[in-house]
Amino acid sequence: MRYFIEFSYRGTAYNGWQKQNNALGVQEVLEAALAKVLRAPVEVTGSSRTDAGVHAEQQFAHFDLPAAIPDVDLMVYKLNALVPKDIAVQRLIPVAEDVHSRFAATHRKYEYRITFQKNPFLTDLATQMRRNLDVPRMNEAAALLLAHNDFESFSKIHTNVNNFRCTITESRWVEVGEMLVFHVKANRFLRGMVRALVGTMLEVGRQKITVDDFEQIILSRNRKNAGAQAPAEGLFLVEVGYPASLLG
Repeated sequence: MRYFIEFSYRGTAYNGWQKQNNALGVQEVLEAALAKVLRAPVEVTGSSRTDAGVHAEQQFAHFDLPAAIPDVDLMVYKLNALVPKDIAVQRLIPVAEDVHSRFAATHRKYEYRITFQKNPFLTDLATQMRRNLDVPRMNEAAALLLAHNDFESFSKIHTNVNNFRCTITESRWVEVGEMLVFHVKANRFLRGMVRALVGTMLEVGRQKITVDDFEQIILSRNRKNAGAQAPAEGLFLVEVGYPASLLG
């Protein structure tokens, strides 16, 4: 019996989503809670990876059990009693045994959040910067992402992927009060891609490079030409999309 689990987490205390030998990942914490409630080892497979310090407002994973869970609402309650305060389980959803949380996803959406004012309530939840950015120029650069599909320039090197193609369907900067937020949605993302995109667009906003330079960086397919990664604390996975018939 296969289940999807929907959950969220504040990533500050974790070395990313993935389970590791020498650091704590969200996956390890979730598997430990499931194993304790179900009294058997459980392996979960996530829909998306997040790096150390990155947050998720909506994340999914799947796991398999030999039999159905009698009361999924009670299971959610028990899991939330076990996981730390920076992780929350929203629901458990029975799915067909061949449905994969990663491969069945139709899109992912991220937000990168910048604050122009020191705010103790946004510590580790937004990147603080000076208000010296040319946002219209950054939006010109962001719009270019919709016209391209190879983003090797913004991928971590030595990553195990067959290609660097992504279809981006939303890419825009929105300024609200003391916050500046980058919204980006695509069918898939490469490792480190959003933070590298943000870091490079910030160079456009600071007028260190032009919008034309930004497009040439895309076309170069060379990570060395792009800017440094933006800090992890401002990045949120906010949505993982699936066909409506899958999640009910």
